[in-house]
Amino acid sequence: MTDQSPLRSGGRAARRAARAQPLAPHLRPIRPGMEGGTYTPLTQAGMEAIHNAALEALETIGLADAPPSGVAYLTGVGAVEGADGRIRFPRALVEDTLAKANRAVTLCARDPAHDLELSGHRVHFGTAGAAVHLVDVTTNSYRECGVQDLHDAARIMDTLDNIHFLQRPMVCRDISDNFEMDMNTIYACCSGTKKHVGTSFTDPSYVKGALEMLHLIAGGEDKWRERPFVSNSNCFVVPPMKFATESCQVMEACIEGGMPVLLLSAGMAGATAPSTVAGAITQAVAECLAGLVYVNAVKPGHPAIFGTWPFGLDLRSGAMTGGSGEQALLTSGCTQMHKFYGLPGGAAAGIADAKMPDMQAGWEQMCSNVMAGLSGCNMVYEAAGMHASLLGFCHESLILGDDIIGQALRCVRGIEVNEETLALDQMREVCLGGPGHYLGTEQTLGRMEIDHVYPALGNRSSPKEWDELGKPELVPNATLRKEAILAEPASARFDPILDKAIRESFRIHLPA
Repeated sequence: MTDQSPLRSGGRAARRAARAQPLAPHLRPIRPGMEGGTYTPLTQAGMEAIHNAALEALETIGLADAPPSGVAYLTGVGAVEGADGRIRFPRALVEDTLAKANRAVTLCARDPAHDLELSGHRVHFGTAGAAVHLVDVTTNSYRECGVQDLHDAARIMDTLDNIHFLQRPMVCRDISDNFEMDMNTIYACCSGTKKHVGTSFTDPSYVKGALEMLHLIAGGEDKWRERPFVSNSNCFVVPPMKFATESCQVMEACIEGGMPVLLLSAGMAGATAPSTVAGAITQAVAECLAGLVYVNAVKPGHPAIFGTWPFGLDLRSGAMTGGSGEQALLTSGCTQMHKFYGLPGGAAAGIADAKMPDMQAGWEQMCSNVMAGLSGCNMVYEAAGMHASLLGFCHESLILGDDIIGQALRCVRGIEVNEETLALDQMREVCLGGPGHYLGTEQTLGRMEIDHVYPALGNRSSPKEWDELGKPELVPNATLRKEAILAEPASARFDPILDKAIRESFRIHLPA
């Protein structure tokens, strides 16, 4: 079995050459949209109980503070406005909406290779959040973040294979005018990545300007409507059980403009949602069902993501906690409810309460990301880069998160059992007159890139090798990677003619 004939040697040389080239997408060990769904913390009876409780809450409690336009849309399809001003949803209305809601959504990207197919248990990881600080690992401190920091985040994630979409992870604190902030957010994200982008709007009237910019980028309104590459992350409710009036008006404008919508319910368990995991999930489901009725009342079948995002709370202090085991369970349970309804869904995971990318951050990010992936969450938001319970964003942590998510995705892929992977032929060949080990066999070499995920920055060397390499450290290496990425021109940058047209129509704060 140690034959070094020219044929065999040439075969190995060819394999080595092949391994040096990027694998074709369908051969990669991990990739966007792999099927999860093997982790199910809720029983069937539990899901049905949550469903029935949510329907009862909608029928008997309802939601307050719908805008007049929302009242008209909702009562027009059968919701009931009570004397107390609350909108209540008969069970039959919710069930009818579920029957006609969009079951499969494609979130387009500027580059079609990065389109996201949301259906079943397909899993995608990405960023999100509205951090007001940037984590500076060189000074071990926090500072206010700006539009350049957001653009840099987009450029970095554009190079990371395991971060599949960019939802705005921080706000541009250096732009005081809200309209300019919203327009510059879109510009910074879209000129930094060709992957799908999610964003929010601070005022309904700003959607018109955003659509004008997106039409320019797309090459016309018709091309935008054909492939909308930006979605609206919409906090349409103020938990518990109240509509967010202006956000609902934003949602209506986005639907009219052909923009997919993330229906985001973000109650905090123990504060704005029940403190129990089941109770927080129930309220989030009820609120998102109300949002689903709203969307389909405006435009039946409009692409909407069922965004149940309940967060945990440290009841000792009242502080939000995104890195707890309870948070991981909230996300996993919500994901099961998405699948219970057969709806494209998203939830939050990967948040660190740790202030810096340290060991605490690692365990917090890994726990919820793995559980979200195994549950089959279509869109795992806030999966990389988020610290201090969403108050801080870290570029180095975004890069390190790519490694974390790579390992999480390998768990999602699971274990394939077939004739080849059972490897009986290999056992025979190695054990009966062979070398007694599997190192260097054709089968091992042939599958080493297909079956195994290798960290880009994680260090697997021996202590001796680590010492000889100068004792490399994880975070400084992430900083070096960040600097190398940002030293290269952004592949998503706009061509000069388009950029000039955008700058003539909008005040862009990033230098040309």
